[in-house]
Amino acid sequence: MADTSFDVIVIGGGPGGYVAAIRAAQLGMKTAVVEAQHLGGICLNWGCIPTKALLRSAEVWHLINHADSFGISVKNAAFDVKKIVDRSRKVAKQLSNGVAFLLKKNKVAVFDGYGKLAGGSAGARKVAVAKDGKAVADLTAKHVILATGARARTLPGMEPDGKLVWTYKEAMVPDALPKRLLVVGSGAIGIEFASFFRTLGSEVTVVEVLDRVLPVEDAEISAFAHKSFEKQGMKILTKATVKALKNGKDGVTATVEAGGKSSEIAVDRVIMAVGIVGNVEDIGLEGTKVKVDRAHIVVDKWLATGEPGVYAIGDVVGPPWLAHKASHEGVICVEKIAGLNDVHPLDTTNVPGCTYCYPQVASVGLTEAAAKEKGRKVRVGRFPFIGNGKAIALGEPEGMVKTVFDAETGELLGAHMVGAEVTELIQGYGIAKTLETTEAELMHAIFPHPTLSEMMHESVLDAYGRAIHF
Repeated sequence: MADTSFDVIVIGGGPGGYVAAIRAAQLGMKTAVVEAQHLGGICLNWGCIPTKALLRSAEVWHLINHADSFGISVKNAAFDVKKIVDRSRKVAKQLSNGVAFLLKKNKVAVFDGYGKLAGGSAGARKVAVAKDGKAVADLTAKHVILATGARARTLPGMEPDGKLVWTYKEAMVPDALPKRLLVVGSGAIGIEFASFFRTLGSEVTVVEVLDRVLPVEDAEISAFAHKSFEKQGMKILTKATVKALKNGKDGVTATVEAGGKSSEIAVDRVIMAVGIVGNVEDIGLEGTKVKVDRAHIVVDKWLATGEPGVYAIGDVVGPPWLAHKASHEGVICVEKIAGLNDVHPLDTTNVPGCTYCYPQVASVGLTEAAAKEKGRKVRVGRFPFIGNGKAIALGEPEGMVKTVFDAETGELLGAHMVGAEVTELIQGYGIAKTLETTEAELMHAIFPHPTLSEMMHESVLDAYGRAIHF
């Protein structure tokens, strides 16, 4: 009979759960993961990874269509949506299999089924595992970590049907390219899909209820991206609300209200990207001291809930809803359980955010507006891609790097970018913030030439009136 008693049980095998389990095993704790669907969670199977594979195909198509500007002639170019989707699914499967290998390598027990709290004291929490309505195992552990993730939010009367109205999941596996597409919501998920389908040729309309696209980003970066999207042919409606969706035989008529006026938009498909809701139902929270606020579990700085021996990490906890944040929380949670002395609570201002649209958008820390709202006096630096030799050589002269510093202390408060490969560049500023770097260290750092990273240096210099190439 398989072991049923553990030190740590993690419910959910996504980027928060499997990382927490591996770290617990590394620290000598007997560990189990309970996963109902697929190891790697939404991120590896239906989120971060397969969408990046799709967007890479779109990027290649974009380059082919601009090959002439690089002195290259391409004739009779075409794409196959089915092959693009197949490649994306293969990438996801490869990584999901990799997670299974890592768990096995670290001797983490994996239970295939749906896990839920089943009572018990802090000394022996109980977890019931079921599959297709049948009991699989009854487990016990000193500590249980809830890593159940989240799902797409739906709007009343506009629920996705999987055929005409899609969530991210259906949008990831289209059987054909919709000629006309409506994307509701302009956060990272909505904009990435809008970018993918627009690059491949769909007529794309984006509706955003707030006053700008990518609303969590710095206003300047958001405005730059907005102009770029429109230049590519996207139609963007801000301060607008989708009031109704009327499904036809093979299309949808959307009623959109903007500026006090109502209009109808006829499209082939609709993608709903209006946020996420934590998976807090049917996981045994009833009768516990676990508190749920607006569909997310409330935790302290060490990821502990109000119920002794029960913790929660990742998307089920709250924003920012990012895989790397979930993984980091998993490590913090487990290391605190293990009693390590050098554990630090998560500082969300050090969590980078990336949107893999075209052009890419990335940021870390406070926006200029947020810094001012906190009463900070700021110094702001900017540097355009057009002033960078590598960007021009790449054929990517559109973009900007923006840095925000505390005017009194020189503390790096935030960094914001739009342009080619900024999702790779942002970690330089992420490390700088984690090390509590000031402008002095960044100015003294030597950036290699020719690279896009030089713009990071120039933006810092510009904040202090010292930019060389602009």
